[in-house]
Amino acid sequence: MADTKLAKFIDTKKLDRRRILAVSRKLEGLRPEDRAIRLNKRRVRAAAKEGGDNVPKETRKPRSGRPVTSRALDAAVAGAPISGPTKTRLLRAINHLLELKKQDKVDLRALF
Repeated sequence: MADTKLAKFIDTKKLDRRRILAVSRKLEGLRPEDRAIRLNKRRVRAAAKEGGDNVPKETRKPRSGRPVTSRALDAAVAGAPISGPTKTRLLRAINHLLELKKQDKVDLRALF
């Protein structure tokens, strides 16, 4: 295993990589309410294009719909460069697992 901060953190907290991937899929996956948010935003754009200004805007933000992949997790553990959104998704999944274990959440600088 590599000597990156993420690899050491996963070892010390005894987190399973498969569990990180599964939690990320659960957290980031699109749900019906996310699809409704996207539909409402599309309708607002179409109404604004036609000149309708009285349509209320959607203020909620949908999930990304893009979970962490095993390839991205392997790259992060190996120390290869990964994108910012991927780091955030990994952080979200790891914090969820730590919360389930009744441990304190970490910030992005503790992992990368």
